[in-house]
Amino acid sequence: MKIWVDADATPKPVKEILFRAAQRAGVTTTLVANQSLSVPNSPFLKTVQVPSGFDVADNYIVQQCESGDLVITADIPLAAEVVEKGALAINPRGEKYTPENIRQRLAMRDFMEEMRSSGQVTDGPKTYNQQDRQAFANTLDRLLAKR
Repeated sequence: MKIWVDADATPKPVKEILFRAAQRAGVTTTLVANQSLSVPNSPFLKTVQVPSGFDVADNYIVQQCESGDLVITADIPLAAEVVEKGALAINPRGEKYTPENIRQRLAMRDFMEEMRSSGQVTDGPKTYNQQDRQAFANTLDRLLAKR
């Protein structure tokens, strides 16, 4: 198992959890972003800087990940693509994307996007908090223990 991180929008606490987990579990973790990233010096941590552009990081992750890998992303279309390839996917709040729930998540995402563009919904996602961090860490630990 390798871990792939859609790092442009991943909260800093999630990255810190991933850095510790990669070291502890000895699993290669690659952060993909369209900007330069710094990570602690570790043989298990890598960064890939892709060119700027729509879905460039997402496309890179889809091309590189394999069945059984783990992808960390809040991007539901990216999650759908990697789940289709047989990879595992979780968001920074620790919620797993599965073949059983991904279509519903895509439909809800599209619905909310339509509501926001029409002005009927103006708020975004709730603030990332300690409970979210704990849920992410717990889900990550469970997935790493299964490998």
